Amino acid sequence: MIDFCAFLALANTPLGTFAPKPTSFEGDQQEASTALFTSADGRVEIGIWECSPGRFTADRSASSEFCHFISGKIEMTHADGSKVQLGPGDAIALPLGWKGEWRVIEQVRKLYVITQS
Repeated sequence: MIDFCAFLALANTPLGTFAPKPTSFEGDQQEASTALFTSADGRVEIGIWECSPGRFTADRSASSEFCHFISGKIEMTHADGSKVQLGPGDAIALPLGWKGEWRVIEQVRKLYVITQS
């Protein structure tokens, strides 16, 4: 039987312990996350992630990611220098190979779907 998963009250979903963000280069960024679903083959993960203000680099060389922002505000800078600001209710798809920088303006919480290549 194939079943489905429902994820409720994402703004209030408990997260793991906050820890320093490894790719942060500005601010004392702390992040926490919790996985809500992992596919049987381990290639797809759905979860909640939260991060404090600051800046960090991101590299999607080995995976693609879909993000739906629940709270907070960020500015993303793409490798070509273009920027976009995102906040609650916004979503973005980061294709395989995407590289750039995130600036967390207000503590941010997102739902993510990561697909490994």
